[in-house]
Amino acid sequence: MACRKGKTNCCTRLEVLGVHRDGALTEYVSIPAAFVVNTNSLDFDEAAMIEFLSIGAHAVRRAGVMREERVLVVGAGPIGLAATAFAKLRGARVTIVDSRADRLEFARTVLSADHTIVLSEQIRTALADLTQGEFFDIVFDATGNPQAMETGFSYVAHGGRYALISVVTADIRFSDPDFHKRETTLLACRNATLEDFSTVAEAIRSGRLPAKSFATHRAVLAEVPDRLPLWAEPASGVIKALVEI
Repeated sequence: MACRKGKTNCCTRLEVLGVHRDGALTEYVSIPAAFVVNTNSLDFDEAAMIEFLSIGAHAVRRAGVMREERVLVVGAGPIGLAATAFAKLRGARVTIVDSRADRLEFARTVLSADHTIVLSEQIRTALADLTQGEFFDIVFDATGNPQAMETGFSYVAHGGRYALISVVTADIRFSDPDFHKRETTLLACRNATLEDFSTVAEAIRSGRLPAKSFATHRAVLAEVPDRLPLWAEPASGVIKALVEI
């Protein structure tokens, strides 16, 4: 983030490489040294995990997750798993929901998620039973599905926080009486900051985060055109794939 030219007081301006400025899928890219993360003792595989893990770390930090809070993560893709990992590192009790049993198994065995629930038509009942009808202090949506994002409002406990990591082009609607009755805090979480990158790098370096476990598949660059369609299939079991030059 940077202040606009000519401004003497601090202002908020978010500029993201690949979004507000030209991206980095080039042979060379020039950026200010202050925005380069020193990975120190991390190897290349670990360093390659930092960016997407930082998005989950950023969401957890913005939502202010605290020890023993009940956290629900909806969506066990890479970002949802990253949010799960960092919520657990903060001592929260984490439940994660997804339609894919393999992703839920990863969340349970690798990330120590407290509860994993397969998505079904009875999901609300299952979540109510798990929390004695109180639901969750913090809910993270990482589905990328507008309907799921709207449904997630009903999983937030009174006085709770709802953090939307998903970004979609659709309008998101919710019941205002329920929203106000619960005094829900709504948060939009996007990208990450240098602080989040540093948090992730230190968690990997200290051994508290098994970053290499996320790298389930690997290929050299020449193989990517053939491998990519296969990786897109749920049956492939991809969480993150690494491409070697």
